[in-house]
Amino acid sequence: MTDARLRYGRVSLALSFLVQGVTFALLVTRIPAIQDRYGISDGLLPVFLAAVPVLAGVGSVATEKAVARVRPGTVLRWAQPVVLLALLGVGAGDRLWQVAAALGVFGLAVGCLDASMNMMGVSLQRAYGRSIMLGFHAAYSLGGIAGASMAWAGAHWDLSLLVSYLPAVVVLLPAALIGSRWYTEGRTAGAVASEAAGGAGQGSSVPFRLLLPLCLVMAFAYIGDSTVSNWSAKYLQDVLGSSEQLATVPYNVYMVTTLLGRAVGDLGVRRLGAVAVVRGGSVLAAAGFAVVAVAPGAWWGMLGFTLLGLGLCVIVPQTFAAAGRLFPGASDVAVARLNVFNYVGFLVGSPLVGALGDAWSYRGAMLVPMVLVLATLAYARSFGAEPARYGGGHERARAADVG
Repeated sequence: MTDARLRYGRVSLALSFLVQGVTFALLVTRIPAIQDRYGISDGLLPVFLAAVPVLAGVGSVATEKAVARVRPGTVLRWAQPVVLLALLGVGAGDRLWQVAAALGVFGLAVGCLDASMNMMGVSLQRAYGRSIMLGFHAAYSLGGIAGASMAWAGAHWDLSLLVSYLPAVVVLLPAALIGSRWYTEGRTAGAVASEAAGGAGQGSSVPFRLLLPLCLVMAFAYIGDSTVSNWSAKYLQDVLGSSEQLATVPYNVYMVTTLLGRAVGDLGVRRLGAVAVVRGGSVLAAAGFAVVAVAPGAWWGMLGFTLLGLGLCVIVPQTFAAAGRLFPGASDVAVARLNVFNYVGFLVGSPLVGALGDAWSYRGAMLVPMVLVLATLAYARSFGAEPARYGGGHERARAADVG
């Protein structure tokens, strides 16, 4: 029965990752359409793009505080519907303040959602005693493919944002609510009670100097990821001369390759170790940025984004997993704090690429995330820290149901 509970919890969490992949892809791949609908200038667009990760960071910090009183599954159960409804709000408005409000709610809720999902993923991985974190992020990539495909269809048929978003929300919202009934954490009942009693005191057991290398890697990875998410469509359309329809494709290609990489990534970690996998991913991602920067046309750009997806896809899940290994007694706190640097990467990456693109060139701007991703090699050893601290069988036998 307990093993079945873990399996159900793993599937339900994977569903949440998938739903979030769809939602996020529907937002970012229609940025040009959102800009046109609300009349957002090129100068103002980076401000809107930066506001979302800032508020998401606030949401992640709030989640760190919230899980001292309620379990991450409870936070996730409420955050995911809010994210979906905020997406609908982005498509439903027609005034600048309306899209600003919708994106603000989206950002806050995404911070809570990302932190709580990864807290639960780290906990379940500890219970399984082997690498499964990449599988959850593979589900996110699969959702991203579906969302980007829906966005392509919306652009192809010239559908309004509301018409593009409404079917996805109508299907995914009840699916997420039903799936949340089986949320499960892979921790002992005693561990859950101890953490609840400890509350905010766990923070003292997560020294920032030990977490810092992983924080930097997370920021570098998301600078690269935000470059693809926020600028790939405009890069293909404005720099490489593609159509609006084709401009939605790079993110889809990126998500396909992240899905493929993550689908086999857990096996790679088990056989080669996290350090080797992260190093290989960093080199491949840097090569992808180099190809994008020198691409003579749209299809060469596609090749670069393909390499990027294969390289970047392993870094973020392994960073969360490494935090769980470093701080097995305070993994929720470690994950919430690490997750903030997800948004630091987005906050720095999106405006940085835009500013460099305007002041210099968008081709040149692609070299900055390339260098930062390569810098991950200097911190790769952090991913091999304390691999023997997984909880293993005794935690699997007494997994706590927080559904």
